[in-house]
Amino acid sequence: MRLNAGFTLLELMIAVMIVAILAAVAYPSYQSYVGRAYRAEAHSALHRLANLQEQYFLDQRQYAADLTLLGESNNPAVTAAGRYQIAAAVTAVGFTLTATALSSQASLDDGCPVLTLLANGVKTPLECW
Repeated sequence: MRLNAGFTLLELMIAVMIVAILAAVAYPSYQSYVGRAYRAEAHSALHRLANLQEQYFLDQRQYAADLTLLGESNNPAVTAAGRYQIAAAVTAVGFTLTATALSSQASLDDGCPVLTLLANGVKTPLECW
């Protein structure tokens, strides 16, 4: 009588195939989640700069088209982790702040590559906020 002391090669290959199928399904979902999570960086930067724009307006009676006037190191600004580029435009009645995804973030979050925040609080595209 012989005792089975382990797995056969076929059993091992079936287990490897199951793990590979699960990984192939889970990885794209994970990447999508990571892209959406990094989007919070743009939201934070846009809201911070909108607050700075309002403070600048109170002090100077106009909005700043140049982000260096708001304390940013360059214009257009780049977020702390370097995933988004932030630009400002001044209109007759307010300002427009735009966050554009850079490099890997653009591919991770391809559904929302550009986020916009207007002076009146309108956020576009709405499904990305």
